[in-house]
Amino acid sequence: MTSSNLDKLRLHPRNKNRKRYDIHALTKEVPALKKYLNTSKTGAITINFSNPTAVKLLNKALLFHHYNLNYWEFPDGNLCPPIPGRADYLHYMADLLGNSNNGEIPKGKKINCLDIGVGASCIYPIIGNTSYKWQFTGTDIDPKSIASSQKIIDNNSILTNKITLQFQKKSNAIFRGIIRPEDKFDLTICNPPFHSSAAEAHNGTIRKVKNLNGKRVKNTQLNFSGTSRELVFEGGELKFIQQIIKESQNFPDKVFWFSSLVSKQSNLSSIYKSLAKVGAKMHKTIPMGTGNKSTRIVAWTFLTTNAQKEWVDRKW
Repeated sequence: MTSSNLDKLRLHPRNKNRKRYDIHALTKEVPALKKYLNTSKTGAITINFSNPTAVKLLNKALLFHHYNLNYWEFPDGNLCPPIPGRADYLHYMADLLGNSNNGEIPKGKKINCLDIGVGASCIYPIIGNTSYKWQFTGTDIDPKSIASSQKIIDNNSILTNKITLQFQKKSNAIFRGIIRPEDKFDLTICNPPFHSSAAEAHNGTIRKVKNLNGKRVKNTQLNFSGTSRELVFEGGELKFIQQIIKESQNFPDKVFWFSSLVSKQSNLSSIYKSLAKVGAKMHKTIPMGTGNKSTRIVAWTFLTTNAQKEWVDRKW
């Protein structure tokens, strides 16, 4: 078994991308992808993952093929999300909800999810709704990203009335101004900015491209693209997640499970301390592996065991 096949087996069992990419089917969905195919020494057809256009076309094809979309366009400068990894996050969160529901994953519009930083691609609401029929609210501090995601929703009839977008007017806020007194969210999800500066983001991309093609480079394009707002936050990933945790304590009965991706394992001890400080009743760390990268989800709740049961009985 090749290393790429082993990497795919690290994906969640329900992930539609665990098998080798069906290049024929994907290029049929998006013919422009053909231009970016390579043939390896073994004769296998591969995709040039160091090219941002190739990456975007591949992910577009995956959405068309597996998730029945017919439109997915957004500015090239915005972050292009890798579909397998984004899907894994939602599948693991679905399992977490199922653990509170006698092992049965709750589906349908009764489940409400809040996506912090929906971006220009609307990716989490797309995958979550088409996979589980969950309702989504997506927020962002960039009005252009909101407009882009709204255009994607408007051009895919299967997403109509299933995703709501909210512009976060307060650039330094997460939940403030978004969660209303009448709201009840079963999940909040977030893909936080990983870098503390533009220079750090640039250096990280150089390392990634070197790992992909084995060549040392000084300057390169982000292969998954991304604006500074999407990639950079003063203090980096840890400070952003700590901000989420700090604000989450103000909405203890409005959300069942808060969560965030955590790229750097070294940040976990500080995150656990922050959760203890705000009085989280329970937290879970869920390991994930996509490609050659290991990451994890940290989820927490302020609901007691009894309050969790009442939530499930009343809402699900």
